[in-house]
Amino acid sequence: MGYPFRTCAMGKKGKKEKKGRGAEKTAAKMEKKVSKRSRKEEEDLEALIAHFQTLDAKKTQVTETPCPPPSPRLNASLSAHPEKDELILFGGEYFNGQKTFMYNELYIYSIRKGTWTKVDIPGPPPRRCAHQAVVVPQGGGQLWIFGGEFASPDGEQFYHYKDLWVLHLATKTWEQIRSTGGPSGRSGHRMVAWKRQLILFGGFHESTRDYIYYSDVYTFSLDTFLWSKLSPSGPGPTPRSGCLMAVTPQGSIAIYGGYSKQRVKKDVDKGTQHSDMFLLKPEDGGEDKWTWTRVNPSGVKPTVRSGFSVAVAPNHQILVFGGVCDEEEEEHLEGSFFNDLYIYDAAKSRWFAAQLKGPKSEKKRRRRGKADDPEGATEEETGGTSAPEPLEVIKEVVSEDGTVITIKQVLTPSGLGVQPPPKADDSASEASSTGQEPCPRSSAMLAVKHGLLYVYGGMFEAGDRQVTLSDLYCLDLHKMEEWKTLVEMDPKSQEWLEESDSEEDSSSDEEGAEGGDEDQEEDSSEDSAEEGADPQHPEVAHGEQYEEYLSRTEQHWLKLARNHVGPDAKEKKVLRVAQAMAKACFDDAVPDIAQAKH
Repeated sequence: MGYPFRTCAMGKKGKKEKKGRGAEKTAAKMEKKVSKRSRKEEEDLEALIAHFQTLDAKKTQVTETPCPPPSPRLNASLSAHPEKDELILFGGEYFNGQKTFMYNELYIYSIRKGTWTKVDIPGPPPRRCAHQAVVVPQGGGQLWIFGGEFASPDGEQFYHYKDLWVLHLATKTWEQIRSTGGPSGRSGHRMVAWKRQLILFGGFHESTRDYIYYSDVYTFSLDTFLWSKLSPSGPGPTPRSGCLMAVTPQGSIAIYGGYSKQRVKKDVDKGTQHSDMFLLKPEDGGEDKWTWTRVNPSGVKPTVRSGFSVAVAPNHQILVFGGVCDEEEEEHLEGSFFNDLYIYDAAKSRWFAAQLKGPKSEKKRRRRGKADDPEGATEEETGGTSAPEPLEVIKEVVSEDGTVITIKQVLTPSGLGVQPPPKADDSASEASSTGQEPCPRSSAMLAVKHGLLYVYGGMFEAGDRQVTLSDLYCLDLHKMEEWKTLVEMDPKSQEWLEESDSEEDSSSDEEGAEGGDEDQEEDSSEDSAEEGADPQHPEVAHGEQYEEYLSRTEQHWLKLARNHVGPDAKEKKVLRVAQAMAKACFDDAVPDIAQAKH
């Protein structure tokens, strides 16, 4: 999977002016190289995406279905509705050890009721993850989405979108906005609303053999629906993805951190977790002239990490939650995951670590000296009735410029209890018993509504196992007392399949990409039933092999494929799409036929 925080890094700084021009030339050459090599694999994935769009095309009306909490996922988007007490979850991905599942479902969380609703709207954006979503208030509320990526079921190929969509929240309708001159296909980029514009920065594009990271800046006017590429003056950030991007109270745009990678020799890449910070400021007298300024805030900065999540508080303070610090040794990558919260006060240009006060009732008991043990806990487990000693951890981390930074981190006993141990089974039991505090994670989804910070999903690693989360927590940013659990999750219940190279597993890749969560498994079976009964698609005869089925029905699928890829597409591409559709329909029908025999 093309994680924006695990597939990124930069090189050393050189002489500024020459380095800048040289870097631009190198980036242009690399982009051309990546584009050429990735075109073929993106065409392959377009066929699979087209098939999924045929399934989406069956939705002809808006349906809202009360449902259980969404399945585990990461790299989705969680946005606060500008007018209603709702959170909007879109897209994301999930990996079960063998297959990658991509989503384009839309879920609404009612803050007042504490319930989820799945909203099916005709003509949605194709399945994706690592996109960007921005909410603006006009027109009863709009959710704007740009870019992101689609991964093949085996996680080896990536299709990077460059499309722009808007969800009209008042009418519950999707609309694709077609405007030229915008950013190239990418994921892991960042986008914010600034006045009546969307401003986009960075990201990356990856093919099987090559990759490129971006530091370009684009604006999209919400009045004219036109893209413009900015050329800010001053030294700006190096190319990166997965960074912090937020609007400050002064009207500047802050960029912090991120991740990138660089090829140091053949088949060897070196990742860099950035920790620098920049402000993108509009110059006086116009919104088309901008300047980059590097800043060095004071205070307690976040420890070096990537894959963190970002939200903005009502007082315009910028929140950074979680993430992972990767330590690379030869071909081994070891990640330390976080669940801490940092706050950047742009007005004071100062970082500080958030400190929770704890619940009031507990504080009163402590003052009286009558704090009780947790129910069922022994003195040995709790460290006695007195407050246990915190543990001080000292780490040395090498920064971008080669400086060795010594980091002191004070871990409370509760913080120690949620660190995932190396064994997958132990990790699952630890994560399920963390109480009110979110366990350490990266790639979680964050949103703020009415002064409450919401954290949903994300992932952590336990040995070779990736644990993807579907829990939901909230924190009152005014009181800063304690996290509250809204949706619990037991990671032990999550399916995890060991890697396998068998032909049987690889042949089911396409089928696997269709499913992916509990709701989607139901949807897939419904789709299969619909396809079997749909007179548009020829039925599979008993005992018929795929080659026989394709030969008999090829003209039907070619006609359908041409409708999807357009009249100007090359015949080779039309054929590839047609075959992918036929194979998906055949694979769906075969289990039903086998079941009917019994």
